[in-house]
Amino acid sequence: MAIEFIHAVGRRKTSVARVYIKPGKGDVVVNDRSLDNYFGELHAKVKVYKPLDITGNKGKIDIQVNVNGGGLVSQIGAISHGISRALVKLNPELRPVLKKEGLLTRDSRIKERKKYGQRGARARYQYSKR
Repeated sequence: MAIEFIHAVGRRKTSVARVYIKPGKGDVVVNDRSLDNYFGELHAKVKVYKPLDITGNKGKIDIQVNVNGGGLVSQIGAISHGISRALVKLNPELRPVLKKEGLLTRDSRIKERKKYGQRGARARYQYSKR
């Protein structure tokens, strides 16, 4: 029987990442492309690999990710959140380590909506006395 994937969902801003992990040789595939091909920048890889580095699982787990919504930075955050949640499902003893680093907490900061009669969420039109 084939090894089953462990599934978890990570979120950040408007991005949603569905993460599937299983024991393997450390391959990371994002939307059917390699991690290097999808993001390219170094800081993306550092953020994505952070949960694996902290728990000592880098190179031991294959990761498949489907991510959509938001921009690249919020997608990176969603992937990191999803990987952390999947690792806890794989091994509940990792929870305190990941919790201490803040990787299990969903970053709830989202864009505030624009208000009517204003230029933006908080910015007002300039007042003219004359």
